[in-house]
Amino acid sequence: MARKAYPRRARVTGTLLLLVALGAAGCTGDPAAEDSPDAKPAGGEATTAQAEPGKYQTLPQPCRAVETGTLDAMLPGLAQLDQEQRQKAYEGTSSVTYDSDRRTGCRWKVDSADAGHLLRIDFERVVSYSASVSDDARAQAVYGDRMKEAELPLPSDPREEQPERRADDSAKADRDEARATAPADDGAGQGASPEAPEKPGNGKEGKEGKEKEAGKSEEPADETADPSAPAEGLEPRLLQELADDAFIDDQLTTSSSGSGQRTVTVVFRTSNVIVTVEYEAQPKQVAEVPDSASMQEKARELAGLLAERLSDV
Repeated sequence: MARKAYPRRARVTGTLLLLVALGAAGCTGDPAAEDSPDAKPAGGEATTAQAEPGKYQTLPQPCRAVETGTLDAMLPGLAQLDQEQRQKAYEGTSSVTYDSDRRTGCRWKVDSADAGHLLRIDFERVVSYSASVSDDARAQAVYGDRMKEAELPLPSDPREEQPERRADDSAKADRDEARATAPADDGAGQGASPEAPEKPGNGKEGKEGKEKEAGKSEEPADETADPSAPAEGLEPRLLQELADDAFIDDQLTTSSSGSGQRTVTVVFRTSNVIVTVEYEAQPKQVAEVPDSASMQEKARELAGLLAERLSDV
């Protein structure tokens, strides 16, 4: 009787199945995907370049950022307090924030017999959560939003003024050339030139003209001017010499009695940190307005000191 070969066939079939399975496993990779430039390297590490982080990773202690001498100059009421009250006022009041690594602030408020003063400083560390946007770029955008909120009037583009300046220069050159090429007047038997202007001050008409000119200089100033607007040179503007970007704002709110509260704000950006200095003054006397020049000078000096302190962080 012939032997049955079933067991041998089973072994061969099992061996073939194992080889087929191994071959299928080796061919599951996609050659096109392996050659693709978007394919991730071994270990799953991404090849996308990360945006550069900001210079600052921490913020200074805001209530310790202002020296007592500066506080004395900006808050005159401190001199009227006793020693214990003055030390308490120097400490300031910390602003309530949810993340002190991202935003901190402090305020000092002191009243005197003449006026009330408030000083507030704020530090904001801007962080970009986009891999393609750096912290500095994000901080620039936030600073731009602050400028828009202040409705800061930007200076005119110098390139727009060039055509007018060139036209004025051209007209002046034409006038000079006309004078240079005009025929000389020998004056023989012709008398005075009809185009020669009469010298002022000779005779009755000249005297009256002088009196009219003198009267013009004594005319009162334009009463339609906005009394709350800062003087020329003190209007809201960019500050070129402070940090990477900076501007100053000056707002006066007047009451029905004529007294006013002035708020001077300096905002500057250095790398990925935005600093705000807000300085308020409100006189207690009726019809008295805080001096814009003095307040702006003090706020700008403090902003400069804070920029220096940031460089030590």
